[in-house]
Amino acid sequence: MIKYLPTHEYINVVDNDTALVGVSAYAARQLGNVVYVEAPEADEEFSAGEAFGAIESVKAASDLFAPLDMVIIEANDQVLDNSRLINEDALANWIVKVKILDPSQLDSLMDQDTYDAHCAAEH
Repeated sequence: MIKYLPTHEYINVVDNDTALVGVSAYAARQLGNVVYVEAPEADEEFSAGEAFGAIESVKAASDLFAPLDMVIIEANDQVLDNSRLINEDALANWIVKVKILDPSQLDSLMDQDTYDAHCAAEH
């Protein structure tokens, strides 16, 4: 199950309390060539809406926001070493793997259809 934030982060739930967090394909297209990704260390805890990292492209720099209360399990070293992977496949190239602390918060995030409408409204 994949859910989205209005700020274009996604959370891909891989089991009951583990998920992958990254930026959407829409965000990757809007950013253009991603040149840098910053992610936290394992075991750091973040609350929903809190900035947990940053992403930079040749066009812009943006904070990355936690989709829900979470603890970092690991950062994706491949993406940190080669941030352009996000432009190749944003969903496959997640930024952090997290432990979900409050699964009920998923209900407040956007599903694919709602997110697509959100992106269309931005134009």
